[in-house]
Amino acid sequence: MRIAIPINEDKGLYSDVAYHFGRCESYLIIDENGKIVETLNNESAHMGGTGFPPEFLKKHNIDILLCKGIGPSAIELCEKLGIAVYTSQAKSVKEIFELWNSGTLKKATKDDSCNEHKI
Repeated sequence: MRIAIPINEDKGLYSDVAYHFGRCESYLIIDENGKIVETLNNESAHMGGTGFPPEFLKKHNIDILLCKGIGPSAIELCEKLGIAVYTSQAKSVKEIFELWNSGTLKKATKDDSCNEHKI
């Protein structure tokens, strides 16, 4: 299982979770045990590359996205691509992973999307 968490500065498990997943500098990839697997630079269209952020994550075999902010269209695209999305206002990668791992977080729906993206 591959879990992506958006970050702007890589400090491993103590990295701050970026506010919006599509505009982060990179994604810290961890496994289901919380072990760091790799860091991926965000090469989606939002950062000058190609494709939507969920497509970028799918290309890297991501199963789960743990994030703070995400728009409703991105949640929908993640669902279509088979990426489960969980949101939290947790500050660090370690904290958001521990909340997910304990079963505290619920799967995100469009109602959980960022206010600025809601119509």
